[in-house]
Amino acid sequence: MVALGDEPAMAKEANCVKEWREAMLEEMASIEHNKTWSLVDLPGGHRVIGLKWVFKLKRDEHRDISKYKARLMAKGYVQRQGIDYEEVFTPIARMESVRVFLAVVACWCWAVHHMDVKSAFLNGELAEEVYVAQPPSFITAKHKRKALYGLKQAPRAWNAKLDASLQELGFARSSCEHGLYTRGVKQSRLVVGIYIDDLIITGESGKEIGAFKEEMKALFHMSDLGALMYYLYIEVRQGWRGIELSQAAYARKVLEKAGMGAYKPCVTPMETRLKLSKHSTSPAVDAIEYRCLIGSLRYLVNTRPDLAFAVGYLSRFMEDPRQEHMAGIKHLLRYVTGTVDYGLVYARSNTEPGLVGYSDNDMRSTSGIIFFLDSNPKQRVVALSSCEAKYIACALRANGPASLLSWCDE
Repeated sequence: MVALGDEPAMAKEANCVKEWREAMLEEMASIEHNKTWSLVDLPGGHRVIGLKWVFKLKRDEHRDISKYKARLMAKGYVQRQGIDYEEVFTPIARMESVRVFLAVVACWCWAVHHMDVKSAFLNGELAEEVYVAQPPSFITAKHKRKALYGLKQAPRAWNAKLDASLQELGFARSSCEHGLYTRGVKQSRLVVGIYIDDLIITGESGKEIGAFKEEMKALFHMSDLGALMYYLYIEVRQGWRGIELSQAAYARKVLEKAGMGAYKPCVTPMETRLKLSKHSTSPAVDAIEYRCLIGSLRYLVNTRPDLAFAVGYLSRFMEDPRQEHMAGIKHLLRYVTGTVDYGLVYARSNTEPGLVGYSDNDMRSTSGIIFFLDSNPKQRVVALSSCEAKYIACALRANGPASLLSWCDE
């Protein structure tokens, strides 16, 4: 048996809970509605790709259950490149571009809306012949006509379908950020950001935004989520100040996972003058746990630039982490405990936004770069003086905004 608030591992367990059973029926209805497959006899020379049910509790920004999601997945790990699939790359909007997107529209006082394509991958057209087994209680092989979650080429097939649909609606894809699309000029201008099946939409005219939503509903099975409030584990608040971004719920989840939620907070991300070494003789720690925590913290940096240097520094020791390195992570998590509600604010403005970049470096040649897009990379060359290190930092800064300038011009 599985409890109501748990995620079942098998379909047999899910069938015992009403909410999960309804989620499975909803998924099967979406598959049939999209005419995803047809029943055929398995031709000679082909093999069947198995299917499995995957269950996921979707939660809102308050960590409350918002949806019971059942997904029928193909076992794509058995696919053979060149036979079952060819290319798999799929463009999505980078988080740096999403931040620039939100910063610019905050200056312009535009509202940002959110839509989601239901069962998006089921809309993608497959170029290859793929045969999959049916869910339990069926025995005839199925010939896939459209993509299914789990197939390696499914994201690419869906993106191709969405790209063609948006271009038919008059949108132009950004030449430097393929996850961003624009249509119209001045008051009729619309900007759409794509992250797989999530669409963030903005424009000066609410009427134009509404018209676009109806166009999308005519093409796909859409969920209109209204004003953007929660996107990729980022909480978004739109108000008179502008647009505020934070990851408080995500940060609490990371702290809970690390068992650090009840620890006493500290006031700095790192100890003063902390020096760690890759050749430490302290006892080794679980490398997988260390890397998982670094990965979680790196995602938290999306709205927490105050963590960027500490996370970057601790990331250098993932190959062979030791107790002193883990102590650095725990210190950083204690800092997060006391600053869990910190985030970014993009203020409204009456002036046209401009792109300004700053750079600096420390004596170990770690560059600090900030404009709309920020990073603190370690320089790959050894500077012979602090002056030379500053020149390198300036060069990195000059190289970074090229794509941002191109996108802003578009």
